[in-house]
Amino acid sequence: MEVLHSQIIGEGTPFVILHGFLGMSDNWKTLGNQFAEDGYQVHLVDQRNHGRSFHSDDFSYALMAEDLKNYCEHHSLSEIILLGHSMGGKVAMLFAVTYPDMVSKLLVADIGPRAYPSHHQDILKALSLLDFSKIKKRSEADTLLSGYIKDLGTRQFLLKNLYWKHKGELGLRVNLPVLTKNIKAIGEALPRGTIFEKPTLFLKGSKSEYIIISDEILIKKHFPNAKIVNVSNAGHWLHSENPQEFHQFVTNFL
Repeated sequence: MEVLHSQIIGEGTPFVILHGFLGMSDNWKTLGNQFAEDGYQVHLVDQRNHGRSFHSDDFSYALMAEDLKNYCEHHSLSEIILLGHSMGGKVAMLFAVTYPDMVSKLLVADIGPRAYPSHHQDILKALSLLDFSKIKKRSEADTLLSGYIKDLGTRQFLLKNLYWKHKGELGLRVNLPVLTKNIKAIGEALPRGTIFEKPTLFLKGSKSEYIIISDEILIKKHFPNAKIVNVSNAGHWLHSENPQEFHQFVTNFL
């Protein structure tokens, strides 16, 4: 059994953080360090087919929730605070409803329990065009991506996946073929009738459309003890667009 790769920072109550689609644990390093200073043992986890974790042809939310259970057992974590962003938020929700005894508090960043249509095709297409027999610098990869992805912040986020496989050869940390093949799985809804009754916080970006007013009824169905807060001046990447306010909301809740 392969165990997910993670960065563990600090001492105290275990606080596990799950990144979003095409992300990695590094995306959470700044906030992770802050939470560690607040007195938590922070686990920044790379999910399967992402970051430094193992690659697998199999990909689903059920498997990712199982990966997290294996991770907790491997590190002797019997009860955790769990925070997930976007795809990681979906994993966190499923983990909490499946293993409620293992989660004391749940935090979900800018995603709801409903189904979402596939919308990452352009990004996946652009990444698939990176030919590392020709591209030898990050700047060259950025130039190619800029023809398809106008937003600089999104490109910088994606370019974090670049690494040196060995001297002179770049590669991508994400398992692009498998993620592309399983794109529909990313949008799947939380199974009907599932409930997590402990304290839950949903954080939505004020400029994001991922959580809309009509989602709040469904959120309360699955998470009757949920509170929903708005992170101002922030879109879907709310934790990097307004980290101060994000940190404040989280610490107030905890």
